[in-house]
Amino acid sequence: MSELSSRSPRLPLAARGSHAPACIRGLAALSLLCLFAGPGMSQPLPASVVPQAPVGAATPTLGLPAVLQAARDNIQVSIARRLQAAARADVLAADRAPTPVFSAKAGSIDLNNGIGPGSPLGGKRIDKELGFDWTLERGNKRALRVRSAEYVSEAAAWEASEVALQQQLAAVQAFYELLSAQERITQLEALERGASELSTAAQRRQRAGDISQQDAVRTDIEFQRAIAERLAAQAERERASLALAQLSGLAPPLAVRADWPQAGQADTLPSVNPDQRADVRAAQRKVEAARVAVESAQALRRNDVTVGTSLSHYPGTSRALMEVRLAMPLAGILGNYGYEGEIARAHAQLAQAQDELDRTRRLAQGESARLAQDLQAARARAAAFEAEIVPRARRVADLAELAYSRGALPLVDLIDARRTLRAVLLEQLAARTDHARALASWQLRASPAQP
Repeated sequence: MSELSSRSPRLPLAARGSHAPACIRGLAALSLLCLFAGPGMSQPLPASVVPQAPVGAATPTLGLPAVLQAARDNIQVSIARRLQAAARADVLAADRAPTPVFSAKAGSIDLNNGIGPGSPLGGKRIDKELGFDWTLERGNKRALRVRSAEYVSEAAAWEASEVALQQQLAAVQAFYELLSAQERITQLEALERGASELSTAAQRRQRAGDISQQDAVRTDIEFQRAIAERLAAQAERERASLALAQLSGLAPPLAVRADWPQAGQADTLPSVNPDQRADVRAAQRKVEAARVAVESAQALRRNDVTVGTSLSHYPGTSRALMEVRLAMPLAGILGNYGYEGEIARAHAQLAQAQDELDRTRRLAQGESARLAQDLQAARARAAAFEAEIVPRARRVADLAELAYSRGALPLVDLIDARRTLRAVLLEQLAARTDHARALASWQLRASPAQP
């Protein structure tokens, strides 16, 4: 211990007032000095390890309306619209009658006695026949097909609208995540500058003998910690930029404007009717399509009739023979199957569609309640930070800075005050981000849905 004491630097009385080391404190100070002391103790990290934007790369700055519009036209919405176009085409396919059937026949060819002289069309003894057949649908099948296809097309349109809204909701989250990352970097850079100034001043005072090396090391630790937090925030900004680019279809890197909600903007909106949401309307159209499918299955019991006519030419007998025919399946008359399987399947699909509608309604009601609660809680938390917590933290930090500059406060208390202010500012930013997300999500859900 005597050897260690002889090697320890002598500190002035002003610096030893509240830091008079005991044995353990002296050993801890020497350990810190061994770890952190050196000519490059307070130097920032090399520029090569700091993420740099590509030289000459243009970073578009987007506002929230532009992001929402880009999300409404992204690849996921395009896929949903293609499905909607396919469903519209099914309406055209359903609105048609069965195609007439043309038939041609050559018969009564005598293989024993021959077919005689003359041309094949006029002289030879061959019974030639041309005919047409039409299927007449009964049970209003064509109209039922069209109605079912129209309901399915409307459901696809509402589903495309719901997909667009879901993409916009995701874009809102990504937008404010990137905005929060940008604001976090700005705050951390300011805190890093303050930590650098404090570390530089502490080194000067340590060389002058005003403070201990242990206190100088503490300030350098705070400076290096601020650098690390700023680098982590930059990495988070890059991740948020990539997420927003994925939703908007734009090339990264991206930057966003500070489109925070206005301070006096109303957070309360009229309650949302679940039946007005796009997903609920899509489920309703599917129920209607399933009901029509039940009617279509029951219409199968009305047998279709096939009407036909043909004109025959048989030299030696007659050059103009006409035939009229009528054909109809005897299902339900002589047959023992009355399409019970098709009807049972249609009823099961109707029950499934109704269950899906009930589930979608319950999910819509739960989401509306959750969004309202999230908005209320986020608004209260953001208001508390804005009105009470941040001003008090700033006052405490300002008083600590003033007291330390006059020698009335030890360095460890100043560092604690700065840490508290840093934590409060970052929490305020998180609360502001949560409030902006909740408000934008509520507004998107509350807006009238359009197919």
